[in-house]
Amino acid sequence: MKKRVSFFTFGCRLNQAETATIENTFRASGYHVVDINSPADICVVNTCTVTKNGDADTKKMVKKIARRHPDSKIALLGCQAQAQGEALLSLPNVNWVIGNAHKMDLLEFIDQPNQNVSPIVNVDPIPQNDFTISTSSVDHNHTRANLKIQDGCDFYCLFCVIPYVRGNARSRQFDDLIREAKNLVAADFKEIVLTGVNIGCYTNEGNTFLDIVNEIEKIDGLSRLRISSIEPTTIPEDLINKMNTDSVLCRHFHIPLQSGCDTILFRMNRKYTVSDYHEFFLETYNNVKDVCLGTDVIVGYPGESDSLFDETFDFLNSLPFSYFHVFSYSERDLAKSKKLPNQISIRTIQKRSLILRKLSRHKKNEFHDKLIGNVESVLFEQKKERYWQGLTDHFVKVKVESNLDLSNELIPVQLEKINDDIMLGTVV
Repeated sequence: MKKRVSFFTFGCRLNQAETATIENTFRASGYHVVDINSPADICVVNTCTVTKNGDADTKKMVKKIARRHPDSKIALLGCQAQAQGEALLSLPNVNWVIGNAHKMDLLEFIDQPNQNVSPIVNVDPIPQNDFTISTSSVDHNHTRANLKIQDGCDFYCLFCVIPYVRGNARSRQFDDLIREAKNLVAADFKEIVLTGVNIGCYTNEGNTFLDIVNEIEKIDGLSRLRISSIEPTTIPEDLINKMNTDSVLCRHFHIPLQSGCDTILFRMNRKYTVSDYHEFFLETYNNVKDVCLGTDVIVGYPGESDSLFDETFDFLNSLPFSYFHVFSYSERDLAKSKKLPNQISIRTIQKRSLILRKLSRHKKNEFHDKLIGNVESVLFEQKKERYWQGLTDHFVKVKVESNLDLSNELIPVQLEKINDDIMLGTVV
């Protein structure tokens, strides 16, 4: 009888891409992949440690699995595993704790002859060399494919733990990622999302991030190429020009801001000023029709007084953002910001977060309202009740009423009205 294995992913698109690759190594070795809620011999959890909530979510998930399926053995992978190592063995049913250096080799650890004797912990240092990925990241659970092109970061923002758990910046070999992109299109993925930790810093054998875009665009059968979160100082101007053409490149940038205040940006060790960000934002907004511009903002960074927070609010309010993700500052053991004075109270952080989330909803409604009447191509992903839901190229959720099977179909839809954060439309 085939062994059963289930997978669950916390965190970013990079984690999703890696989980899909690991899952495929298990499939190729004869394992039967089941849903995380079903009984399984092995449950694999790809962890996140960006915030305290991420750490807590992993522990809740482990306890839930152990309670529902007491015979299951659990493997914890990735960032939280790298940061906490053997400490995670105190959680019930945890048998493997594998950090980022060897998470893609999980199957080898599980198949070791002594794997039933004692738990295995591996949190080796992260290799610094460029890399290849032999197994495809075909994701059987999602319509859009995540393509890992890069890992690690050299920026060392003071609030961020990622360089310590994922290592310094390194890139995937160019020919290897293009090979996988072709495989993903051959597997009938119509949209590929480029993902990594700091993707704009990609460089391999003279190839840059823009070269990746130019080469993947040539693949017959690809309808969309989307850029995931990208740092503002790493975006080449030619990328904006390309987005303004009829290329397959989606009209969507997610560009982390973190703070709209120069004083806080400096304290964070960010690589730009508010003026730099403002200039790039308007250049993109004015040159790419209906472009979706989203961002990340951290609330409650140490030393963020009321007046400094007001600067961030005013900056966000002054620009036509399409949305922003609001994060409460989270103290991380490995991050240098832990040592900074003037920590902000939880109550103040919660109050400020609500203010920015309300502003974000207003910005999103304004962006959606501008699109009413447009006919946009929608890639449909799933059906909920009687509505099919999907995304436009500029990252707008759309739902239409239909009795047809629209899964993984790109269909023109006229956008008619706003319903919460989703637009309603009619198939043209």
